[in-house]
Amino acid sequence: MNTQTMADNSPTNALLDHDMIEKHENELLELENKVCSHGDTVHYAQRPKFFEHCEGSYLYDGYNNAYLDLQMWYSAVNLGYANQRVNDALKAQIDKLPQLACQYLHKEKVELASKVVDSVQKGFGETGRVHFNVGGSQAVEDALKLVRKHTGRQHMLAFEGGYHGRTLGASAITSSYRYREPFGEFGDRAEFIPFPYCFRCPYGKKKETCELYCVQQVERKFDHEYTGTWNPKSGHAEFGAFFVESVQGTGGYVIPPEGYYERLAKTCQDHGILIVDDEIQMGFFRTGKLWSMEHFGIKPDIIVFGKALTNGLNPLSGIWAKEALISPDKFGPGSTHSTFSSNSLGTATGLEVMKILSEGDYEKTVPEKGAYFLNILKDLKSKHPEIGDVDGLGLALRMEMCEADGFTPSRALADKMFQRGLEGNLKVNGKTLGLILDIGGYYKNVVTLAPSLEITHEEMDLAHDLLDLLITECKKN
Repeated sequence: MNTQTMADNSPTNALLDHDMIEKHENELLELENKVCSHGDTVHYAQRPKFFEHCEGSYLYDGYNNAYLDLQMWYSAVNLGYANQRVNDALKAQIDKLPQLACQYLHKEKVELASKVVDSVQKGFGETGRVHFNVGGSQAVEDALKLVRKHTGRQHMLAFEGGYHGRTLGASAITSSYRYREPFGEFGDRAEFIPFPYCFRCPYGKKKETCELYCVQQVERKFDHEYTGTWNPKSGHAEFGAFFVESVQGTGGYVIPPEGYYERLAKTCQDHGILIVDDEIQMGFFRTGKLWSMEHFGIKPDIIVFGKALTNGLNPLSGIWAKEALISPDKFGPGSTHSTFSSNSLGTATGLEVMKILSEGDYEKTVPEKGAYFLNILKDLKSKHPEIGDVDGLGLALRMEMCEADGFTPSRALADKMFQRGLEGNLKVNGKTLGLILDIGGYYKNVVTLAPSLEITHEEMDLAHDLLDLLITECKKN
């Protein structure tokens, strides 16, 4: 080994490198504080974190410290960071057809749309068409336009705890008033229905004996004209569609009880209300099915998708809709448009993702890994009374943090866990690591877990040890 190499690897130089990185990050943070909006989610962290590279289930900071990521960019990176096949598809498209106005066609768009259409045919037995856009909120906007055009109605139903995006239209059907309050009146705001959140039932019922009381409360809205939603003389409902997430995402990965959606869908069908299935977080095998609504025995009229379609590489979203809603004679050229809606980089990466999903055995491996991870959460719950509830469907899992009584929500504990994980110095099994978590839920006390579908059993065991240490430290302090 030459003297230069020895010098570079010496403790003194390591400290100098550490100091230089820290100085540079502090300068960047100071600049960011002057030139960047704080309107996004970066500033939920006490000290915004810089990351330098990523691979598989891990993010790495400037010091090359590894952080096990258990939320994978809000479920946008289902196939793991820096997935070689998806990266290669993007690189190949950059060299071949990196840009093209969407008034023209390219083969990747058609082939990707065909794969999405085929997947819906397989999952639900329905024929339809695909319309692409850029982000999830924009796809929700397109779904709203389609519903309005088809039904002639501007009022919608949606769930308490549901999240559909931050554009004005998507905010109108997202239940949090916090997202709407700064931006004036929302005359077309949805009517929000309590979600079947059995751990915190809004009606005070017990899952074992309630006989789906929550869906009965939806059904009673159509008993007579005086509920304000239904005119039995004309046979028309006030609402055009019910926007649903089969498993609530930002609301805390809440899973509805068996039979709920079947009854809800019948009520909607009987009264001419379309079902719009928002799969933006739960689609692409997050739950063990390509479309999460396949678990619940209903057939949506419209499906909204995005996020994991491109494994987080290039923004691309879209809607699938039944032929009767979106055929060219019903939804013709120019009905809606976005400059980057079917961008060639997004469709190329999306096509490769769909190929990977079709070649893999995710319908088998995701439920198996999900069951393994859920057992890990159950073990943690047995050790920590502060964990009030754990649940999961595939690799969409939840851990609800509470006070020591196991029920009173503890946002403080969840926040501490989030912040402590970002410090990057948790010591387990002779390793020093960070932990990337996401916090959701009605009370911002739910650790929502969306690991890579490629996560290994070794990484899940590591997650157990990191979470155990994290909870122990944070509740003590």
